[in-house]
Amino acid sequence: MKFLHTMIRVTDLDQSIEFYTKILGMKVLDRFENTEYRYTLVFVGYEANSATIELTHNWDTDAYELGNAFGHLALGVDDIYAACDKIKAQGGNVTREPGPMLGGTTHIAFVKDPDGYAVELIQTSK
Repeated sequence: MKFLHTMIRVTDLDQSIEFYTKILGMKVLDRFENTEYRYTLVFVGYEANSATIELTHNWDTDAYELGNAFGHLALGVDDIYAACDKIKAQGGNVTREPGPMLGGTTHIAFVKDPDGYAVELIQTSK
């Protein structure tokens, strides 16, 4: 088996695409529109044939409840401090500044996407 994607529902597809591509540096890898059932799927990620995020936009839905079961998406970054500075400079919402995780030495940070989904950034280099 191979992990393919994680699907999240978004209310403003253009705003979500801008966040994941311009702020987090992903690419739009695929797009599918279904006019009969009124939805659009956009797959974003860093490279084809690896795990992606499916942004699902149901045309007639204006809001979703995120609930408390979903935790976060996680991305590895070489320099978490520079990444957070860049995200903030581009208007992104850093909700937890970079630093060591509680009870550990790994440096992490959190950002929120336009729909309020949490994205954890994890320092991958020392």
